[in-house]
Amino acid sequence: MKKSLDIAIAGAGPAGLATALYLKRAGHNVTVFERFDEPKPVGSGLILQPTGLSVLADLGLLDDILALGSRIERLHGADASTGRMVLAVRYDAEPGGRFGLAVHRAALFNVLFRAAQRQDIAIETGAEIETLDVGERAHLIFDNGRKAGPFDLVVDASGSRSKLRQCLNDPAEPRPLTYGAFWASLGWRDGFDENALLQRYDKASVMIGVLPIGRPQSGAEKMAAFFWSLKPADVESVRAAGLGAWKARLVSLWPECEAFTNQIDSFDQLSLARYGHHTMKLPAGRRLAVIGDAAHSTSPQLGQGANMALLDAAALSHALAKTGNVEAALETYARARRWHVRVFQLLSLALTPFYQSDGTMLPFFRDRLVATIAKIPPVPGVLASMVAGTLIDPFRRIGLKEADWPDHPAGSRSRETNFSPAGIDSAAADSRVPRRP
Repeated sequence: MKKSLDIAIAGAGPAGLATALYLKRAGHNVTVFERFDEPKPVGSGLILQPTGLSVLADLGLLDDILALGSRIERLHGADASTGRMVLAVRYDAEPGGRFGLAVHRAALFNVLFRAAQRQDIAIETGAEIETLDVGERAHLIFDNGRKAGPFDLVVDASGSRSKLRQCLNDPAEPRPLTYGAFWASLGWRDGFDENALLQRYDKASVMIGVLPIGRPQSGAEKMAAFFWSLKPADVESVRAAGLGAWKARLVSLWPECEAFTNQIDSFDQLSLARYGHHTMKLPAGRRLAVIGDAAHSTSPQLGQGANMALLDAAALSHALAKTGNVEAALETYARARRWHVRVFQLLSLALTPFYQSDGTMLPFFRDRLVATIAKIPPVPGVLASMVAGTLIDPFRRIGLKEADWPDHPAGSRSRETNFSPAGIDSAAADSRVPRRP
């Protein structure tokens, strides 16, 4: 699309900021509207998979995030009482040198936010959007009655509690999942694998995890994301029993974790994450594109949330670049992301009961079969591609090439970063990684 569009983006999280960077680079007039008084990250840690890392590479931000994160080479889980391995995934089970990068959410936010500032992207804060008024173009309607616009396109990146998706014919709210988790960002401690996500399970009702997440910013200490699954409905009873009882229970299941529980002096240090499942049938409508958790939210079992959002941003940008009008671009965007989103949403939903549920039969089979099956080809490669987000190719339909993965001081070595993915205007491409051969 050669015409410069006026585009509003609702939400200054990773999805919204990545979209803003793409669209600003393509020459569009972009304004980001954020409901908080100042843009800020929410949450503890996450794993950027090869999918999300490829998008950041395309935006010229790969080296920035690699300098802060911790390279993840494997995921390992064991039964807390027997030590039996029940989860074993290695990225190198598939060729190509893939890896994950665990990061503090503040690190990802800061890298994207600073890039947006360098591009002079307008960000309006304290703006709670209620709905849209769509005619020939679209106006935003705020909670105080104010209107903004008109805009040629509105991008809803406002998260799982989106109000804007009510403007479409698929306004269903996420179905709450039974289990959530306590999360805390704590100082890293030696004795744990700095290149692995480690987990311990007690059936499927308890999952304890340690994820090295590097540094939230340059010069800060290394950190770990520490989590414990529980039902949000049980939080008050856990609090009532006292912090000491909770910590004792945790240490009884995984004694080495005392290195982290010793850093927790109050329940106030723990954030409660609630999860829901929702997949929009059509994440686009007249003058409106829905991306990220607003379009598809689920449990964190496959660690795809932020990565799917980044892919959405790249897909929308590519659709606008290759089509002649907004309506055609929205159809192209929805079609390009349809199967990748649906397959991974289904996989995540299907796997969740094996790791977070009250059942006993599913974890029984998990504990006795996974370790054996995971060693039989081609299962190791399939598991690796599921975690990497590449079981279904997410790149071709959105005009993006997967990044090359050589060695780097933080997980891959410095690279020349000048290439233009197929289908994206090369004149707008800067600081990108070379195509894979």
